Amino acid sequence: MYQYDQIDQSLVDQRVAQYRDQTQRFLAGTLSADDFKSLRLRNGLYIQKHAPMLRISIPYGLLRPAQVRMLARIAREYDKGYGHFSTRQNMQFNWPKLETVPDILALLATVQLHGIQTSGNCIRNVTADHLAGVASDELEDPRPWCEYVRQWATLHPEFSYLPRKFKIAVTGSPQDRAASRVHDVGLHLVKNEQGEVGFEVLVGGGLGRAPMIGHVIREFLPKKDLLAYLEAILRVYNLEGRRDNIHKARIKILVKAIGPEKFRELVEEEFVAAKDTAPVFDAADFERIKAFFAPKNYESLQDQDVVTGKPEEFRRWYQYNTRKHKASGYRAVFLSLKSPTRPPGDITADEMDRVADLAEQFSLGEIRSTHDQNLVFAHVKQSDLFALWQELKLIDLATPNIGTLTDMICCPGGDFCALANARSIPLAKQINERFDSLDYLYDLGEIQLKMSGCMNGCGHHSVGHIGVLGVDKDGEEWYQITLGGSTGGQDASLGKVIGPSVAHDDVALTIERILDVYVEQRQEEERFLDTVRRIGIAPFKARVYAPSHQAA
Repeated sequence: MYQYDQIDQSLVDQRVAQYRDQTQRFLAGTLSADDFKSLRLRNGLYIQKHAPMLRISIPYGLLRPAQVRMLARIAREYDKGYGHFSTRQNMQFNWPKLETVPDILALLATVQLHGIQTSGNCIRNVTADHLAGVASDELEDPRPWCEYVRQWATLHPEFSYLPRKFKIAVTGSPQDRAASRVHDVGLHLVKNEQGEVGFEVLVGGGLGRAPMIGHVIREFLPKKDLLAYLEAILRVYNLEGRRDNIHKARIKILVKAIGPEKFRELVEEEFVAAKDTAPVFDAADFERIKAFFAPKNYESLQDQDVVTGKPEEFRRWYQYNTRKHKASGYRAVFLSLKSPTRPPGDITADEMDRVADLAEQFSLGEIRSTHDQNLVFAHVKQSDLFALWQELKLIDLATPNIGTLTDMICCPGGDFCALANARSIPLAKQINERFDSLDYLYDLGEIQLKMSGCMNGCGHHSVGHIGVLGVDKDGEEWYQITLGGSTGGQDASLGKVIGPSVAHDDVALTIERILDVYVEQRQEEERFLDTVRRIGIAPFKARVYAPSHQAA
């Protein structure tokens, strides 16, 4: 992974010193709350319902053991003994004291971490596919490009005060594991007819109050033009985006208002007009960055059967919590932060310390966070899987539920967030208690459940197979249910509201009723297809003749 040079380290150290001075002036009363607000936000500090919340940037979700140990230390010494992984692959601390934040940032700087641009109207943390570099379906590793964009975006003077926050995701696989189509900009590494690799560029996606799926404005962008084209996009947004209404200031609103074609025209015009002043691709510098992401020194191993003769519990974990690796003899392993005993995404300081130890022992010293609030060990030898599973069981990180209903995304909600209309964490507990049978979850198949405590959509409810949105009704918590959302590649879609909102205590029951109907309809379709196969009609023709409610 990328290692800071002297310039990187100096920048972070200087920012810590600046923020320490700003905090001291605020506490002394010589800096107003309004002036301090914009400064603290650009260092990742929010004021929440009960205490400040500090967000730590984890570029493209990649961590070293020393960094995880530092996060554990901060959780133990400055918070309440735990941290929370967010849907931007970052970590959040919910209980730091405002006056101690400069000390926390100073500690983070010693391990090449910071809170810069994790909040505010700027370019946020660039996210990526959590299986980047190891996925068997990958065209090219997107992480060097993420780092290339990160270095360009950090403290960019022109884009530090955008109309609203701006989020970028990059993926190198056809399977969109980075939810790129619901980002302000999504970048897909693709190959053109000449066999050259470049970027498909999408603009105008986003969640929150007005969720939208991004539009392709460039089917193929040469790699060398990436930063110049991003500058053109941001410059058009900076000039044309609304600043009079916070709810209409995102780039998705601008794209919808003028139309994707008009927006594309404006970007192309700016791209051409600024060609003499735009960033020039430095091939040597990019190769320097790329070298940090070279393939690991894998042992020459063969794939092997590691499940025969092992306990059923391990076989389930292997099936649901591990993935194929491009190197034979290895698997990528998910550490589930979705056990019934924890709020989704939470991890204790002791668990973080142990994860760091296990990463050194089993995953070539690397840990990854995912946009759906889990962790990944990307480089585990198949021969080590059983031993790793045994260790993960001891720290409650081996729940075999990745991709199932209980592998839910859940924002902190009303328990912490000052913006939330309703709580989310108690819903996760309610759902875990009602759906406690793994066999039932496995029979359901992949179900993406996503929950948000308010319209800001931090829990990605708009793109869940089942989405749950907290709303306020005369001071009481109610929840709106949506169905049919997805972030999956070309099939990305927004969920549809299915009826009136339901009371807090009825959410799990409502989900159960939805699933009962789903199972019934699925079984009916399976019986239908089985019948037409027996009488000799090809399955694809059978779907044409199937009743509309089955085909849906």
